[in-house]
Amino acid sequence: MIKVIRSFVTDESGATAIEYGLIAALVALVGVVAFTALGSTIFDAFNAVARELCVGAGGTYTNATDTVDGDCAGI
Repeated sequence: MIKVIRSFVTDESGATAIEYGLIAALVALVGVVAFTALGSTIFDAFNAVARELCVGAGGTYTNATDTVDGDCAGI
């Protein structure tokens, strides 16, 4: 019985798993914060590319919003 208790007290495999879990959660949190902060910048960049493609093809582009897709008219 004493051997079982000693092995339980000295076993650190659970602590290692918890540490890896905390690191993964921290990386995920940093990713969410970064994507949230860059969201509008990326959205604007995609709008600019879509506008240039549409105008280059001879159309008129209407910017996308959060609820409405962009539109390329006149092609």
